[in-house]
Amino acid sequence: MIAAALLLSPVLAENAEAFSLFGVKLWGSDDDTVDVINPVNYKPTIETGNADKDLKGRLSDASALMSDAKQPVSGDLGVVIKAREDRERLVAILYEEARYGGVVHISVAGTDIDSLPPNPTFSHSAPVPVDIRIEAGPKFTVGKIHLEGDLAGLDAGNYDLVPGGAAGSRVILKASETMVNDLKKGGRPLAKLGQRQVVADHRTDTVDITLSATSGPVAPFGEVTVKGARAVDPAFIKRYSRLDQHQQYSPDQLKKAADRMRQLGVFSSINIKESDALAPDGSLPLAIEVSEGKFRYFGIGADYSSLDGAGLKGYWGHRNLFGEAESLRIEGSVSGINSADPTDFDYSAGITFTKPGIYVPQATFETSLIAKSESPDTYQAQSITYSAGISYELNDTDKLKAGGEISYIRADDAFGKNDYLTFSLPVSFDRDTRDNKLDPTKGYHATFSVKPSYEAMRGTIFSSFEGSLSGYQGLGAEDKVVLAAQIAAGSVIGGSALSDIPVTRRFFAGGGGSVRGYSYREISPYNDENEALGGRSYALASFEVRVKMSENFGIVPFIDVGSVSTEITPDFSDIRAGAGIGIRYATPFGPLRLDVAVPLQKYDGGTSFGIYAGIGQAF
Repeated sequence: MIAAALLLSPVLAENAEAFSLFGVKLWGSDDDTVDVINPVNYKPTIETGNADKDLKGRLSDASALMSDAKQPVSGDLGVVIKAREDRERLVAILYEEARYGGVVHISVAGTDIDSLPPNPTFSHSAPVPVDIRIEAGPKFTVGKIHLEGDLAGLDAGNYDLVPGGAAGSRVILKASETMVNDLKKGGRPLAKLGQRQVVADHRTDTVDITLSATSGPVAPFGEVTVKGARAVDPAFIKRYSRLDQHQQYSPDQLKKAADRMRQLGVFSSINIKESDALAPDGSLPLAIEVSEGKFRYFGIGADYSSLDGAGLKGYWGHRNLFGEAESLRIEGSVSGINSADPTDFDYSAGITFTKPGIYVPQATFETSLIAKSESPDTYQAQSITYSAGISYELNDTDKLKAGGEISYIRADDAFGKNDYLTFSLPVSFDRDTRDNKLDPTKGYHATFSVKPSYEAMRGTIFSSFEGSLSGYQGLGAEDKVVLAAQIAAGSVIGGSALSDIPVTRRFFAGGGGSVRGYSYREISPYNDENEALGGRSYALASFEVRVKMSENFGIVPFIDVGSVSTEITPDFSDIRAGAGIGIRYATPFGPLRLDVAVPLQKYDGGTSFGIYAGIGQAF
């Protein structure tokens, strides 16, 4: 399967004058030049002496003189200013690499920049020569460590500060910041760093480090004020932030509050400011400053698959219907446009309403009405489903959701044409400890759901059970390699015959998010006429090795395994596997994903390969 997609939303694109992807300009002009007054061209050279290969690369990349060599500066003084800024930048790199004895010499037109007059003039018969010479010096290690004040009781080793260990400036800065943050995590909002002294001994190539801090008193959150809100109710913002409950001060809670409000989608910016002093009652006043974004939005999209044909989609939404971030989204799509007969197309239309903070800040109400017409290779089904439910955040990682659902389905599958009217009471539990939803490097994500149902036309009582667990483990200092695995299983219990279960509630596998290399819902038990039946149970497993090849690019070899059975527990009589490799390109909104997979046990007449694209990792 080959798929490609394009989404266009005026809300996202209206301020974009140019856009490039993978270094290719998609729209906008390459001539994004800035007029320079009195332009002066210069020609830089750089010598890094006996620095190792990695340090040479860092220094060269950090030099603005080198990277901007083709861009003129404003006047002769502009050359000198750029050189002085470059020297500070290069010295900072040396300190980050623990080269405290390093020296950076920069000369312009043969004169050291410290010896130039305040308003220099250079010959412009040729680009002004700028020479950078760097003596990296030896690499320093940590010598003596002194923790003073309210840091005295801490173990420096817990912050990567050990005698003889790494002494780069980033290590020292991170250690001091983490120490102060740990004091704040103890409920002390006024904790601040006192002394941070680093003394280099050039005889022993070591640095002695002295750090001190004051912690201040333990305090709770105090009065919360809201600034900048116009259409969104300030009282709702205060309540939804959950900072008005006078719990003990915690920087983590401040971050979670900001993240929580950002996910509402109604604010273009959120900033929670802490007071510089405690209130008379000993609490810490807070100010939530918000800037509201645009509430109405719409978008259109298109996609294409070599197997399923083209598809179109569109949506319209409002993020703040009644002043408390209530959202309404109306969407529709048509897909499978690969024949002249519109009855073979897949259609979907739906409307969804969401009310965050209903009754209590932790609860969210959602209701939807969705109509679908599906025509995968294995069956045809038309359905209309109404659902309503409430999700409740038990804590920072756990969420419980329960509700009701009514679904009417008209199906044409291996059992002929059948109608179903199903009433269900779905309940689900979700635990998510991942460090990043779109590109996790550690943690796990576990889900479990049960959906007791009653099919009214046959009087069938049945329940579906599903669970999944995915885990992630980064390897190396910067998680250059991430091991990712996922397992999932499901079962339908009840109903005397498989045909008593609606085809949309039976289990199939195959396609993206399942067993890659097979087409969508291709993996299934089949009857003697080679018609897909769907199953009562399934088991899936996926394994990936996510390897970063550079800052932006990565490769991901993977294998997916799945089995679907007509029994209530998988019998693994027919195991299908797909294997392949993918590439990832990092973007601010998550990695772009492109996977290529082949089935290791192809069905007769089935697909030979699949190509899958999307945003975020496969799981």
